[in-house]
Amino acid sequence: MPYDTGGTRYIPQEAMTVEPTPPGAELPRFRPRPWIALETAQDVELWIDEHNRSMMEHIGPQETGVGVCFTLAEGGNLYLQTTADALILDLEPDADWIAPLITAATGAEAPRGQLWVLADDKMVQLILGLSSLVASTTLVAGHNFSGRARKLTYSR
Repeated sequence: MPYDTGGTRYIPQEAMTVEPTPPGAELPRFRPRPWIALETAQDVELWIDEHNRSMMEHIGPQETGVGVCFTLAEGGNLYLQTTADALILDLEPDADWIAPLITAATGAEAPRGQLWVLADDKMVQLILGLSSLVASTTLVAGHNFSGRARKLTYSR
């Protein structure tokens, strides 16, 4: 059932339709969800809550590399993982074009590589900044966020 957030409709994962898988093809574990632009902080909070519930339901506690992949409409993927006090963003090279927006939305300086580490209180600003540029999101497990991220400090 869609949520009414004052002008923006938020549709939970269960209500989304997906393209059928061709006969004989292996079903992907997680399928992309079409993105509906989020316009307010309340919209983002609802999106975060829905994705947290989906992750708890579909991803085991022993799994690593867990997060969300944002497929950008103009090309490239941005992977997001949350930790106790930080957001880890893994920006694929073909999504480099989004770096200035991340800086503008969060106030963080661009890193030397593709891995960004931001304070956890930047989540709503980040999602609102990205919202009009996202084509779909997909839950992920097994993505290599580790190692490099723990060695970096994050920007407040």
